[in-house]
Amino acid sequence: MGDGAATRPVRVAVVDDDPLVRSGLRLLFAGVPDLEVVAEAADGADVPAMVDAHHPHVVLLDVRMPRVDGLAAAERLCSRPQPPYVVMLTTFHADAYVLRALRVGASGYLLKDAPPRELIDAVRRAASGEPILSPAVTRRLIEQVADPVSHDRRTTAVALLDRATGREREVAFAVARGLSNAQIGAELGMGVATVKAHVSRLLTKLDLDNRVQLALVVHDAGDIT
Repeated sequence: MGDGAATRPVRVAVVDDDPLVRSGLRLLFAGVPDLEVVAEAADGADVPAMVDAHHPHVVLLDVRMPRVDGLAAAERLCSRPQPPYVVMLTTFHADAYVLRALRVGASGYLLKDAPPRELIDAVRRAASGEPILSPAVTRRLIEQVADPVSHDRRTTAVALLDRATGREREVAFAVARGLSNAQIGAELGMGVATVKAHVSRLLTKLDLDNRVQLALVVHDAGDIT
């Protein structure tokens, strides 16, 4: 989102096969001045046309749907030029589909039973390019899904991190722990603008699309403690 978008509501699209979930999210965001639900769909097959018609900033995407699931829909969206931010919706704390969606470029994930304030804050963070990662749930997700880190993927991740400077690695580790820019700045003694600059350089150096993929590289390298 550009600077001009900061004064306009974040445009949100909701994709879930459960009409109660869709209506509940619409009602929740209706009371938030800076968020606006501009579209909804019941299946991943309808997502491309919905995005073309309504241009949402953030798409909340259910993981499991009957025809085209959230993973396939996320892959298609994230492969577009200038895609919307994609946030996966799940009822599971450890779901292989969610991890795969994060690897293809999704901005994060939300548990459907998260408190309303957390849902609202997460959409705002997604729209500003912040990761939607709960450190505790992320660790459980990556440890428990049936997708162990292969030797090749670990080797690749270690080689990528070797491109980073010492300070950049500190920022990368903090991103992987789910910290916001402000939290990283406070922990490492730098301003938010400096944190953003480090993250931007890391994404360019490592040829990554977003902070979530940076976090996954750190996890794959085995550098999270």
